Formats: sequence, C-alpha cells, structure tokens
Amino acid sequence: MTQAGASPRPANRLAGETSPYLLQHAHNPVDWFPWGPDALARARLLDRPIFLSIGYAACHWCHVMERESFEDEATATYLNARFVAIKVDREERPDLDQIYMSAVQALTGGGGWPMSVFLTPEGRPFYGGTYFPDTPRHGLPSFRQLLASIDRAWREQRADLETSAAKLVGQLAASSRNPAGGAAPTAALLDAAVASIERTFDPTNGGWGGAPKFPQPMTIEFLLRRAPDGDSPALSMARRTLDKMADGGLRDQLGGGFHRYATDDVWLVPHFEQMLYDNGQLARTYLHAWARTGDPRYRSVATGTLDYLLRELTTTDGAFAASQDADTDGVEGATFTWHAGEIRNALGDDAALFSTAYGVTEGGNWEGATILSRVRPSASLANLYGITEDEVEGALARSRRKLLAIRAERTQPARDDKALAAWNGLAIGALADAVRLLQFAPDSAPEAARYRKAAERAASVILNGLLGTDGRLGRSWKDGRATGQGVLEDYANLAEGLLALYEATFDERWFTTACSLADAILDRFTDPDGGFFDTATDHERLVTRPKDIQDNATPSGGAVATVVLLRLAAFTGEGRYRDAAERALATVTAFTARYPTAFAMWLQAIDLALAPVAEIAIVGDPLHPGTRALLEVVASGFAPNRVIALASVEGAATAVPLLQDRLLVEGRPAAYVCRGFACRLPVTDPVALRGQLADAALVG
Repeated sequence: MTQAGASPRPANRLAGETSPYLLQHAHNPVDWFPWGPDALARARLLDRPIFLSIGYAACHWCHVMERESFEDEATATYLNARFVAIKVDREERPDLDQIYMSAVQALTGGGGWPMSVFLTPEGRPFYGGTYFPDTPRHGLPSFRQLLASIDRAWREQRADLETSAAKLVGQLAASSRNPAGGAAPTAALLDAAVASIERTFDPTNGGWGGAPKFPQPMTIEFLLRRAPDGDSPALSMARRTLDKMADGGLRDQLGGGFHRYATDDVWLVPHFEQMLYDNGQLARTYLHAWARTGDPRYRSVATGTLDYLLRELTTTDGAFAASQDADTDGVEGATFTWHAGEIRNALGDDAALFSTAYGVTEGGNWEGATILSRVRPSASLANLYGITEDEVEGALARSRRKLLAIRAERTQPARDDKALAAWNGLAIGALADAVRLLQFAPDSAPEAARYRKAAERAASVILNGLLGTDGRLGRSWKDGRATGQGVLEDYANLAEGLLALYEATFDERWFTTACSLADAILDRFTDPDGGFFDTATDHERLVTRPKDIQDNATPSGGAVATVVLLRLAAFTGEGRYRDAAERALATVTAFTARYPTAFAMWLQAIDLALAPVAEIAIVGDPLHPGTRALLEVVASGFAPNRVIALASVEGAATAVPLLQDRLLVEGRPAAYVCRGFACRLPVTDPVALRGQLADAALVG
C-alpha cells in the first residue's frame, strides 16, 4: 500500500501475481519474491536465510504488520540486504501453510497469521512466530530486533541453526505418518465421542471453549447425525449452539452472512472478516437443522447466508470469491457497526422496536458503537409494544431492509476475488442441498431455481477454469488465470459438492466429474500406509509431504475424501472405493473419541461407514406427478446416510451403476430401495416407499 499523497513506489515481483493478498504488497519497499524456484535459487546463490511471510487478504494483523514494518523504508532496506523475502498467500498455497504452521507450532506452541518463518536456503525452518510489532511491546521484540538477531545467529551459529532445522523437518515428517493399524471404528466410539463433546459444551452460550469462540459446523453436523429423537443431548447441544450463533453479532443481522469468529464467549463481538468456507459450511448446517427439526428459523438463517454468498461473494464470472476483509479503510468492523442516532434517523417510528430487538443503546456495546445482535424474541417484543408477533416480524424485516440499503452506501470491506476450488466446492454443496430440500417446500420453487442456477454456474466456472484435460485440478481461479496445483481438499471438497449437485439436479455430468476427481485422489494422493497425503505424487517437492488429518476451519481433506469414497461405493458398488475409505478410517480411529471436535468430519465419515446406507434409484420423468411424489419422499428431510439417483428415461444409457436395469413398473414411475447388495421390490406409491425407508434395516 502506498501512503495517500505519496508517489507510487516501483512495483516488486508480486505485481505479476493474481492473489489480492500478494498484490497488496506489490508496492512495498521489501524486495518480495513469490514462492517458487527463482526465490529459492536466489537464496542459495546469495547464501542467505529466507524470511517467509504467510498471510491472507482478510487478515487484520497481516495488514497491521504491513503498515508497521513492510512499508517502512529502513526495515525494508535491512531485510533486503540480509535475507531473501518471500510472500505467500496461505489460501493459494495451503501445502506451504500447513508445513510451516506445523513448524511454528512445534517451535512456539502456538500459531496464526501473519506467519513469520525463517528458513535455510533449502527451505528448512529454524525459527518462527506470528505478528511482530514495529517497537517492542506485548512481550515481543520488534521486527527489526528480530531480524538483527536472526542475521547475527546465521553468521555466528549457522551450523547449530541448520542442525536444528534438519531435526525439525524430521519431526514434521514423522508426525504425518499415521499407518492404518488402528481398530475398525464402532458405534461405541461414536457414542463416546458424543459424551466427550458434551463434557466440553458451554450449556449457557452454546459452542465449545471460551474466548475466542469459533463456529464448529462439522461438530454440529455430527451431532445432528447422532440425534435419534428430539430429547437427545446431541440435538440439544446442536440447537443451543445454532440458536446462540444466529442471535449473536457473529451473524450479520442485516446481511445474513457469518463473520469468522467471536472474540468473546457469548458470540457478540466478532472478528469481522467473512470467509466463503465458513458461510458455505454454516448455511448447509442450518439447512440440515431445518430438515432435522422443521424449525423455520433455521431455514431463514440458511437462506439468508446463501443470499449473502450470492449478493456479496459472487464474482463476475459466477464463481465465489474467497473472503471479505475484517477492516474497512483500516478500521475493523467500520461497515457493520451502528450508533443509536443513525438508527433513529433511518427508521423513524420503527427505531424503538428495532433498537429493543437488536440491543441498540446510546453507549453501544463495543467501542462506543453497537454490534447488532438479537436480544429479545418476537413474543416478548409483541407483549412489550402491544402488537402481534406478525406485526413485530414485519416491522423488523422492513427495518433490516432499510438499514441494509443504507449500509450498502458505506465504504465496503475489500473482497478477495480469487475463486478456490475447495471453498467453491463447499458453497456448491450448500446450494445443492438447498435446491434438494427447498424444491418441495411450499412457495419455494423460485428460491430453489435461483440456488440451482448459482450452483451450476459456479461448478461450470471452476471446472472450465481449473480442471485440465489430463484430470489435474488447479487451486485458484482469478482474472481468467488458473494458478497453483490442486491439493487434496480441492479434489475432495469439489467432488463432494458435485455429488450433492447431482442429487439435486440428476444431471450426470456432475456425477461423472465427481467420480473422476475421486479416482484422481486414489491414483495420486493415496498413502500406502493408509489415508491420503495433502499433495499429489507430482506436486512440487517440498521439505516434507504434508498429511494433516485434523479438521481446522475447513474439514480435513482426508475426511472429506473418505466421505466421497463411501458415497461413491453406494452409488457404484465398487469395492475399491470402500476399501480405501476403510483404510483411511483405520488411521484416525484412535484420535476421534479423544479429540472429537478436531476430528468431527472423520466422525461423520465413521457414522456413514457404519450406517445401513439406503441406495435409492428412481425411474421416471422428473416432471411426472408420480415421479415427483416419489422424489419428495426421498429428497426431503434430514437423511445423511442415503444416496439418490434418477433415470428420467427407462432403459437409457447411464453413468450411474445404481440406475442400471431399472425399469418402470406397469408404465408408472418406480422407486428401488437397496441396502448391502439386497434390494426390495420396486414401489410406485409414495406411502409404500416411505414405509420401506422407515424399515429399521433401511433407515438412511
């Protein structure tokens, strides 16, 4: 960033990149290199250590460190003279981020972004941390002091640094070895995981842990799976958390999206960045909660979140952008907060009701301003103001629309426009589930059609831009350019989203592409000891080959791959998919009950692996009333352990093995329900189909 009124500095090597994060640094006085052979060759040629800085566009403290240190001429001069400086966008290079974050955590016991790591010219880490200030504070040395200390150590104690770096790389490589030697998972393991989750649950505020508090959609999804009835502890934990997150400042009460996390333990004060991966996962979780409970509030939260994606994160070509910044013009949360006077001026007679509902006060609830949160339910407001609940909801909806329109005139947070394959896969899956669940809901056909159009457009853009004719997937798409090699989560998340899109549309191109991505995972990512590496066999050679089995803000690529393989085994009957999935599960069994919130996606995979999966094939014109009646039975409700296929024409060629040899029954649309290589007689009546699915042996 160039200071206002100053002459632009010459661009550095980052100017040719597409990443908005890297481009933010393209006019720093630091002589930045992007990661690549040129940077590593220069370090070896000059025999200098590497300063590796990893961050992302929406990161508040990344911006702070840039302003304090990377824009400072004296700091840049020192850095340029003694180091080779490399800047990496963690969202473009999750492989590098995972390796060097593991190193920082091993060195310091913690991690985060901006990540600051010092490497040998060969790329081996020997020192690291996160944010360093421009002057000593918070118990941290200044960045200049750190640079001087590293430079002195490199000149005077180099042998020691290289020895410790080699030892650390060996530890990182060893930690990624998880052979398939564990016991096969059991239902008792799943019960133990629920009990462990309950022990760390916050019964007052929902969620797990204290401040900062992160949404954990994967944990909630697992609990929804393990909730056999409305009184179960699993469902109670899920609902408490969903309700509290939806009411809090974590959720944008006007725009519908969710911020990254809450800085407190009551979900009020968020870190204001908004990420595609959070919103894609949370929209899907609220959809599933609606399908599981019938609570219309969850549907409203889900569709509001999807509408946020369509309104704010859709790129010009129809894919989904990665994120929006936490800051607006350098001030965190400036776009999203309100003062009481602004509310009164905007809403007039409706201001009092709105302020009571959303906690607007003269003094505010955060730094003199108000973060909107729902503090009173409609029934209480109706009683207080002497009106009906419908009138309350109508007035609040009217006020939200007015305020959102006013807010749209404010300066908006910067948007990172790169479209990542993995994160778009999460969004496509959420939209697809919305299509499937809403298409039969009253008065929801237009909404379902809009989400279908968005999902299919995003899928087409990502596949056309990033999937090569050789079956290899790129990582990032921006400005008509593909960059980076796809990693495991790209293949897995995109395949999972496409399978969901197939079940929502029954367009077989999505199914065949999902199969090809799964086959690529088996061919190029499989660890012979079980599970999957995060990088392919032909990926750039790094200091170690990463294999991160834990969920983070996004699900473990290995866990999603396992879910995809289990679902494809049900669709196709191919044992190779099931075998690979079971070997992967055996690598994590020992961890899942002990650390369930860190392995919640694996727990979902285990639940699917142990379930009597219902394999449902329907034959009939999708516009025929008889077909629609059958589809409504199988596509509605929360049934995660079920796969659905449709043949619109009897006897037509199909890429879906589950549909082969399926025929109409006496000219009528028919449904075939199978489990474990055994099928029931086909039925044409939706009541009979519902009865087959309700059979204890075939519950999906």
